[in-house]
Amino acid sequence: MSTRQPASAPPPRDAAATQTTSVALAAAALPEAARAWLKHLEQNRRYSPHTLGAYQRDLKRLVHLAQDKPLQSLVNGHIRQFLARLHGQGLGPRSLARVLASWRGFYKWWAPQSGMALNPATDVRAPKAPRGLPKALSVDQTQALLEAPVLLARTDPISLRDRAIFELFYSSGVRLSELVGLDMQYIQTKEHTSGGWINLAEREVHVLGKGGKRRTVPIGTQALEALARWLALRPQLALAQLPTTDAVALFVGARGRRISPRVVQLQLAKLALQAGLPTHVHPHVLRHSFASHVLQSAQDLRAVQEMLGHANISTTQLYTKLDFQHLAKAYDTAHPRAGRKS
Repeated sequence: MSTRQPASAPPPRDAAATQTTSVALAAAALPEAARAWLKHLEQNRRYSPHTLGAYQRDLKRLVHLAQDKPLQSLVNGHIRQFLARLHGQGLGPRSLARVLASWRGFYKWWAPQSGMALNPATDVRAPKAPRGLPKALSVDQTQALLEAPVLLARTDPISLRDRAIFELFYSSGVRLSELVGLDMQYIQTKEHTSGGWINLAEREVHVLGKGGKRRTVPIGTQALEALARWLALRPQLALAQLPTTDAVALFVGARGRRISPRVVQLQLAKLALQAGLPTHVHPHVLRHSFASHVLQSAQDLRAVQEMLGHANISTTQLYTKLDFQHLAKAYDTAHPRAGRKS
């Protein structure tokens, strides 16, 4: 068994709505209850800054749409009307579903405290969106990416860091937010407590995922070797005087601080172009590739669910459809009568 673990268009409709309401949303002030809910999610539920930012924008939409109406006075009909207005402004089904989930979560937390009889977002449904399959690279494409000559030939700290990042993505299937939050080891001080970290001796990565759920995922040999080479040169980038959260970061940027998600996205996209891949590659593609390739080999849906940190196995089951799609394509290509009419 291999030691490498799996391997000018018009603007979207949502863009128009975002542009027309951005000024109003920026000016909208959140009431104390909304701020308290966001603080609760941050401190007690350990939601990521990205998720909190999205919820904050969704609540500002609610305040903007409600105009002078207090949030506790809203009823089911208001919520339906607001969703219809957002849909008319160009928000698609996925964006509307996220907005509705934010509103429903807020009222679920706040309605009992404020004396509201009901959650006004209950029983309101967003338009259904077709659920697309996750985009994954083939095994050959993944190998071409991770073994691109431009990546293997360089030995500077940035290149070794990038190689370690991409190998770890594909080896463990972690999310981008989880990867940039990793520390070199577990640490707990007054200033910082590790959310995620690696244990090279045990060949494991410990992750704090969505909803504050922890999981442990094995690290493959090639990822371990790439991590060891990066850690040997990490001091060349890390600054001497840094806050603890940056000083213990597994991956740091050119300025010595914890690497940002945007840097990882840009570096991966650049490598994919240099490797000649015919598709845009972002970090989640490597996560999808990890899941798809493990499932193709092991056929263990529960194990893949656990490694990905999916709360619902129906999310993981999408990869079985992706696997069947791959098999069907191979059949159509290889079978001598697959494309012929009788």
